[in-house]
Amino acid sequence: MTTSENSAGTIGERMAGADIEADLQNILQAVPEPVPETEAHAVLGRVFQGVLFDMDGTLVDSTKAVNRSWQQWADEMGFGALFSGIQHGRPAREMVADLVSPEQVESSILRVNELELADTDDITILPGAAELMAALPEDRRAIVTSCDSALCRIRLDAAGFSAPATVVTINDTVKGKPAPDPFLEAADRLGLDARQCVVVEDAPAGLAAGRAAGCATIGVVGTHSADELDADLVVTSLDRLRIELHDHGVVFVLQTQPR
Repeated sequence: MTTSENSAGTIGERMAGADIEADLQNILQAVPEPVPETEAHAVLGRVFQGVLFDMDGTLVDSTKAVNRSWQQWADEMGFGALFSGIQHGRPAREMVADLVSPEQVESSILRVNELELADTDDITILPGAAELMAALPEDRRAIVTSCDSALCRIRLDAAGFSAPATVVTINDTVKGKPAPDPFLEAADRLGLDARQCVVVEDAPAGLAAGRAAGCATIGVVGTHSADELDADLVVTSLDRLRIELHDHGVVFVLQTQPR
């Protein structure tokens, strides 16, 4: 064998080795890290009594409609650069109160609500949301939203999302998220202990409310990035999750690939 042939063979062997290494890395990256047997995961593998879902940004994508409505209100009020956008997950009244004088709050809330009720374009079901909700028994699922009841119903209808029997809106509690009241109310309506429930949320305020209620938390990337979500488990979308029914509740399983 000549020197050139020997060199060619060596290069080919290195390339083949590199390809095998790359394949092994791809395989390893596709396999999720196992949950240590000696340490129970706060969400995965744990049996929960109920699942409490946020709506906007978690089950349905209404971001474009929400932003349009609030921007139109801000333009009508002449805020200009003072308005930097809404804070997803916070009740509308709280956001309005940060921007206007006390005597303008009621009229502003009415106008924002009017704009939001009228704008149902581009509202869609988020990946995996309908399947995850449908996998749960009626007595173990609820929607907990900062919308009022009319807006909640209109957005679910616009998206074509089938609502569960238990829906808690901003009309149902004195305090909204990030206070724990909405999730405590939902758990109570289901006849469950909130500490045995998991909250599924896309916003920091909602996750804070879930933690305050004693619930485990799942953060869904969308309106906020993963590093902004303080949750027991963060997923890129709900189609990364699957629910298994057990005799005493439900268990979340993390899928290696979205459905």
